[in-house]
Amino acid sequence: QVQLVESGGGLVQAGGSLRLSCAASGRTSSSYTMAWFRQAPGKDGDFVTAIRGSGNNIDYADSVKGRFTISRDDAKNTVYLQMNSLKPEDTAVYYCGASPRNWGSLRVGYNYWGQGTQVTVSS
Repeated sequence: QVQLVESGGGLVQAGGSLRLSCAASGRTSSSYTMAWFRQAPGKDGDFVTAIRGSGNNIDYADSVKGRFTISRDDAKNTVYLQMNSLKPEDTAVYYCGASPRNWGSLRVGYNYWGQGTQVTVSS
């Protein structure tokens, strides 16, 4: 089993920045694909970004490219999401997911999830 705990959410003005963290424990591995998804009220969950292996293989949703950066520190079993130039439409609960496979943007492939952290961007 893998346990994931997100932190770092909060309220920020448009144009501001936040850094989310996802701390993993249990049977985790640096080979896991780690991802961030988000869910806004009344909407389906959307893929944000994923990082595979050592970090050279990264995908971003078009909506966050150039503004968000995912990274991982395997020594700390932690994945980060640096969010810059935040927009009101980035408002959502952000979830961290983990997959033992080399995986992409589909939620179905992620076996483990955190409880989520709220990000609210005011205009």
